Amino acid sequence: MPNRKKTEWTPPDAGPEFTTHVLDAQTTSLPNNNISTFPKKDYTVQDYVDGIINQNRMMLSKAITIIESNADKHFDLAQSILTAILPYTGNSVRIGITGIPGAGKSTFIESFGLYLLKQNKKLAVLAVDPSSTITNGSILGDKTRMEKLSRHDNTYIRPSPSACNLGGVTRKTRETLLLCEAAGYDVIIIETVGVGQSEVTVRQMVDFFCLILIAGAGDELQGIKKGIIELADLILVNKADGDNVLRAENAANLYNNTLHYLTSVTKGWQSKAFTCSSIENIGIENVGEVIKSFINSTQKSNFFYERRLLQTKDWFDSMLNDEIIKKFFKNEQVKQKVNQVIQDILNNKITPVIGVQKLVSN
Repeated sequence: MPNRKKTEWTPPDAGPEFTTHVLDAQTTSLPNNNISTFPKKDYTVQDYVDGIINQNRMMLSKAITIIESNADKHFDLAQSILTAILPYTGNSVRIGITGIPGAGKSTFIESFGLYLLKQNKKLAVLAVDPSSTITNGSILGDKTRMEKLSRHDNTYIRPSPSACNLGGVTRKTRETLLLCEAAGYDVIIIETVGVGQSEVTVRQMVDFFCLILIAGAGDELQGIKKGIIELADLILVNKADGDNVLRAENAANLYNNTLHYLTSVTKGWQSKAFTCSSIENIGIENVGEVIKSFINSTQKSNFFYERRLLQTKDWFDSMLNDEIIKKFFKNEQVKQKVNQVIQDILNNKITPVIGVQKLVSN
């Protein structure tokens, strides 16, 4: 048995039960007495892929971190991981959730998520958090609000910082979605920060798009004015409980009347509106039935698969445009010209159209 000695601050009459006894330094020393000398494991692409498809949450999280990284050294690794897991993707139902701040999106997702878990589904929630103005990191608010859901073994919640991206949808959300599909999650929910024109971005990466509103806050007019209703497969008027039930029902009727005259964003599907209460768990089962009916209908008509192919093509187009713009502004000749062109435009020497032509012409 190793020799033990008492530290100087051990009480004189302390018996063997006192927990400040320490092992002799000679028997416990590490190289340089520094635990950081242990080597960190460098995972291979296959390590990540095996971990993901075997539903190892730690490896999934590490892979998502690499995907979200903007460091050049992580780009090739991220793309190799994504390419390798592609055969395991495409088997989930992708749901977009949006709505004004305060509409109860996170509370709804928790109630709906618990319902899905009872149906033996595995759920991943990609909650786009507001970014810290100091670190640009995620504040982790959504994970805090979904306390019951986050404790469940069959749920994976990934808060991602919006980092000032338009509409609060991170550039890497599509890649993260694919990783979660490869990890075996049946339903993937993307929750956005709030309603804006760029919610079109969410519509272009999900199968089913749900807009959550509340009655009595001017949302009826705002939703119509912004055209967000036209993107929705379902409108939920949340917080239909207590004294708010009648107002919520009137708001849902107004939305249904409006939807009747709009062309549905999904071919063969009539968008609809109804009320729910996430707090009292009212109407949550109806949402599940509506989504099930939607998936069955669109798969039967083949529109479900047509939309996914179109979304992949749109993704490619978007990435191609971004890359062309990035390379354009890295061009040294462009860098030299751009400031002068801007000055000429501001001084009314040339029009913006001529300025653009000057930059893109050889």
